[in-house]
Amino acid sequence: MSLPITLTGASVALSDIAADLNADLTPVQWVVTGYNATFASFMLACGSLADIVGRRRMYALGVALFAVTGLISTVTDNIVLLDVVRAIAGVGAAAAAASGAALLAASFDGPARTRAFGLFGTALGVGLAFGPTIAGVLVDAFGWRAAFAAPALAALVVLALVPWLPESKDPTSRRVDLPGTLSFTAFLLLLIFGVVEGPRQGWTSLWVVGAFVASAALLLSFVMVERRQESPLFDFSLLRSRHFVAFSAAAATIICVTIPLLVYLPSYFTGVLGMTSGQAGATLLLLTAPTLALPLVSSMLTRWVAPTAVVITAVVLVGVGAAWLTIIEPGIRTLALAGPLLALGAGMGMTTGMIDGVALSSIDTRRAGTAAGMLNTARLASETVVIAIFGAVLASTAGGRLAEPGYTRGMDITLWGLAAMAAATLLLVALLLRRRSSTPVAVEPAEPVGRV
Repeated sequence: MSLPITLTGASVALSDIAADLNADLTPVQWVVTGYNATFASFMLACGSLADIVGRRRMYALGVALFAVTGLISTVTDNIVLLDVVRAIAGVGAAAAAASGAALLAASFDGPARTRAFGLFGTALGVGLAFGPTIAGVLVDAFGWRAAFAAPALAALVVLALVPWLPESKDPTSRRVDLPGTLSFTAFLLLLIFGVVEGPRQGWTSLWVVGAFVASAALLLSFVMVERRQESPLFDFSLLRSRHFVAFSAAAATIICVTIPLLVYLPSYFTGVLGMTSGQAGATLLLLTAPTLALPLVSSMLTRWVAPTAVVITAVVLVGVGAAWLTIIEPGIRTLALAGPLLALGAGMGMTTGMIDGVALSSIDTRRAGTAAGMLNTARLASETVVIAIFGAVLASTAGGRLAEPGYTRGMDITLWGLAAMAAATLLLVALLLRRRSSTPVAVEPAEPVGRV
C-alpha cells in the first residue's frame, strides 16, 4: 500500500514542495515523473533478476531502497537532490512490486493463492483510493515531508518482517535480458527527459532534440534486439493477436487518462481553487473510491454481458469524464466536479483486474507470463509518458508555475487531449474486434501486478 501512497502523496504535496524549495514546475514535475519512469523501466528487469538471485532477497533490497530514499526525501532542501532520490525510489518500488508478486505466486496454491492475491489487490486499491486523502491530512498536519516519511516508516516495518518470508527462485532462469533492459530503460528515460525539459530549455535546444533522436534510435534498437532474443522481455509475435492488442490499448488508455489527473488535479485544487491539501485529497475520493467497489461488480457482470462491452463502456466513461471535466475553472464548487470525477473513477474501477484477464484470454497459457509483463510494462510506460506530456503542457501555459494565469487553459488542453485519446482507442478496438464473437464469457480478475 505504501507504493501507491508515495505517488499520490507526492502529487498532493507538489505545490508545497514548489513553494518550500523555491522551484518551478519542471523540476517539481520530476518528483513524480522520475519515480514513475524508473518504476516502469525496471519492473521487468527486477522480476527477471529476482528469479535468479532469489525473490525474497530482491524484495528485501527493493523495500530497503524504498525506505531509505523516502527518509532522505524528508530531509533534503534541494529540488535536484529530491528528484534524484525519487528516481532511485522508483527502482526500489519496481524491485519490491515485481518480486512481491512472484513471492505470493510461489508461496500459495489453489484457493489460497486466489485469496492472497485478492488481499494484495485490495491493499493496492486502498492505497490508490485513500492515498490522496491520507497524504493530504499528513501534509496539512506535518508538511510535505510527511508524505514521504509515512510510507518510508511503513516500509521499515515491512522490512523487519522479511526474514519470515520463504525464499524462492526459478531454477530455469540463467540470465537477465541485459541488452533489452538497457535499451528500453534508456529509451524511456530520454523520451521523458525531452518531454519534461522541452518547455524550459526550448523544443529546438540541442539537449531536447538530441534526447528525442536518441530515444527513437534506442526504441528501434530495442525492437531489433528483442526480435533476436530466445527469451525476450517483449515477445512481439504476441502483437499478432488482435484481441490482445485491442484490450492492451484499452487498458493503457484508461490508466493514461485517470492517473495523470491524480497527479495534477491536487495542485489545481490547492493552487487555484484554494483548497487545503486535506480537502484536495478528500475531493479526489470521488475519482478513486470507485476502484474499490466496482471491480467485483464488473467481474460478476461479465457472466451476463460480454467483457468487450464492459471494457468499451469503461473507455467511453473515462473519455466522457475527461471532456466533462473541462468545466473546471477558478471558483467552481466541489459538487460540480462530482459528475466528471465519478465518471472517470467508474471507468477505471470497472476494469481493474478484469481487463487483464480479458486481454490475456486469447494468449496461450504457456506465454501468459510474458504477455502479462508486456501488458503491465506498456501500461506503466505509456502512463509515465502521458504524465510528462501533461506537465509539459502545464509548464508551457502556466509559465512554469502551479497557479493561474494559464493553469486552467493548460488543464483544458490536456483534458481534451485525453478525451481524444479515448475516442481514438474506441475506434481502434472497434476495428480490431469487428469480426470477433461477442458471446458473454465470465472473466475472473487477473492477479494484480505492482501498480503504484
